Amino acid sequence: MDPFLTLLHSVSSSLSDSELSSLKFLCRGKIGKRKLESVGSGGELFLILLEQQLIASDKLYFLEGLLKSIKREDLLSQLKQFVEEGEVNASDDQPDVHEKRLQEAAIEVICENVGRDWKMLIRKLGISEVKMDRIVAANPFNLREQLAQSLREWQKWKGKDAKVTDLIKALRSCHMNLVADRVEQEILPLNTGTR
Repeated sequence: MDPFLTLLHSVSSSLSDSELSSLKFLCRGKIGKRKLESVGSGGELFLILLEQQLIASDKLYFLEGLLKSIKREDLLSQLKQFVEEGEVNASDDQPDVHEKRLQEAAIEVICENVGRDWKMLIRKLGISEVKMDRIVAANPFNLREQLAQSLREWQKWKGKDAKVTDLIKALRSCHMNLVADRVEQEILPLNTGTR
């Protein structure tokens, strides 16, 4: 897999809706209005930038400028790491495809069932207050998105060590047993017979 595309995918999945809107605005001089209106994700925006040769694995100046403009220091450091190592995340640090699917399904169930107490769960998973505050600031009126972004942050941080069972343990330790039961009943059965 192309390390640069992996980097762009990682950056794209970290962007909030408001950050994507800011990026689209910043690209106005480079990309036509009609094309920009059809962009619904960071990935789509990056594809256009790749096609127009504004970004490439050896041409990161424009992307760096965009990330500086939206004040995403975390993504800038990921970009710097890519430049230094020639790769963003070694693929052996990522969970296998099956585990990743289970995590995504578990995150969906958690987002549907955990309400205002979501921060307690995210603290149990070890995500810092600073990261949570940044996620809340990026999605000020969308509780579900705050939780989803926080869980994705946990996924990225843990890499291949991120397990659905860890989510269930954290839910139980926060006395969110009904949600933990739902994850166990709906997600864990998908795990049997596939290994």
